[in-house]
Amino acid sequence: MEKEYFGLKAEDIISKIDHTILKVDSTWDDVKRICDDAKKYKTASVCIPPCFVRQVSEYLNGEVSVCTVIGFPNGYMTTNAKVLETEDAVKNGADEIDMVINVGKVKEGNFDYVSDEIRAVRDACKGKVLKVIIETCLLTEEEKIEMCKIVSESGADFIKTSTGFSTGGATREDIALMKKYTYGIKIKAAGGIKSVEDAVDFINLGAQRLGTSSLLKMME
Repeated sequence: MEKEYFGLKAEDIISKIDHTILKVDSTWDDVKRICDDAKKYKTASVCIPPCFVRQVSEYLNGEVSVCTVIGFPNGYMTTNAKVLETEDAVKNGADEIDMVINVGKVKEGNFDYVSDEIRAVRDACKGKVLKVIIETCLLTEEEKIEMCKIVSESGADFIKTSTGFSTGGATREDIALMKKYTYGIKIKAAGGIKSVEDAVDFINLGAQRLGTSSLLKMME
């Protein structure tokens, strides 16, 4: 795709896309279509429901990284449940894990619980990439800043804005805040990427990954 969008080459944008399908009624035909697009355009990964991980891993055979979600979308499962989900996903061939934090514990100010849970999932990842979804639309600015610190110190690889299933998605303000307050980790913008201009803005603000189900179609 030899094009430029707002000063960025198409391939530079596409290489940051986690090509995503997480709808509750997703079928294998739907997931396979996402995989075929990812192979064709060389996205960073496909992000798919856990029940498809083994099938997708076998289908892609290493051509594209396989990402799946843990504790999704609400994050209020027990830590043990998230750990078991993660272990199962890794066993089935997941290369990357996107976990949802327990937002209620953040609201309580129980940051030790949140930190311990992220570290437990990190250990269950067995060296695979871990992205931590903090669901920014539900947090105050102070809570976002605290989560930037916690995720930075957790051993995770990425902090991620959103599931895309709550009251809002990534915003320019949130990416700028994450860039300012994180250290040693990368940033993933997800949810609410409604245009190629949004994607380019998020990249320019510091996002190294984009979680989206529609960006490839927009770029076509």
